Amino acid sequence: MVKESEIGNSVVGSETSHRCGRSCLGPLTFHPLAVGDKVSLSQGGRLAERTGATFKNGLVFSSRPAKIQERIRLRVEKDSLNWQGALRVGFTNVPPLDRSLPLPIMAIPNLTDVQGHWAAPVPESHCQTGSELEFWLSNGGSLYVTSGNIKQHKLLTGVDLSQPHWAMIDIYGQTCAISLLGSEKRELLYTRRSCPAPEHLTSPDADSHNSLIPVSSLLGNSDECISCLDMTAPAGKGSVMGCVVCMEKEARITLPCGHQCLCKQCAAKVLQEFGTCPLCRHRISTPSVDRL
Repeated sequence: MVKESEIGNSVVGSETSHRCGRSCLGPLTFHPLAVGDKVSLSQGGRLAERTGATFKNGLVFSSRPAKIQERIRLRVEKDSLNWQGALRVGFTNVPPLDRSLPLPIMAIPNLTDVQGHWAAPVPESHCQTGSELEFWLSNGGSLYVTSGNIKQHKLLTGVDLSQPHWAMIDIYGQTCAISLLGSEKRELLYTRRSCPAPEHLTSPDADSHNSLIPVSSLLGNSDECISCLDMTAPAGKGSVMGCVVCMEKEARITLPCGHQCLCKQCAAKVLQEFGTCPLCRHRISTPSVDRL
């Protein structure tokens, strides 16, 4: 379990440091660490796919708390008729980084039976490949969903709005992959929108390259790549993306899979707590000293 406070108060920092202007809600992606056992993230944390021959283990959460009346927009990228049921959407007051891995296999009933979780199924007919939908919380604590196929529909009520709430999505049943298209919040005179998330490196085939140097080396003064494959981070191009964990510092660490997505401090914590790339979940192992 990793606490928010251990990674630079990322919930507050992510909104403040990335806000483009008054009408910007900040970047919105799937959380890179709190994902189901069968979930693979790509496209900078905006595409989530459930892999393997299963209908479960597809939980994902938003990278930051959602605002009341902030409409989160999804697109179904892939479905399968091999299973019954489809996408589940909802919200939770439990921060993603306060969760222990592995995550529960399903949102309903595994999480909805626990205080601080609210989710409801979206009808199968509205979760076909290419379908786009929005879901949000009202000022009264009700969960709504709408799409091109259905009008605004109330899924449930009684969500506790006294604490921050993260979007909770279960890529379940017939739904196999979804894209997070962003969000918007309609004000009286204008509409606020999430800004584009930072781009990530495309992951190369790295099946045989999966080692990092020991954790102690990640806390040094060098901004060089920590991979023992001599992968180096781009320098002097002014295009270094932000760390996908704390969303505050620059991502100077390039993992063996090719993703340059972590700052030094968060890389150490990710290696210790998870041992996988937060984007593609490629396993990272620590080599012995004689290999360095």
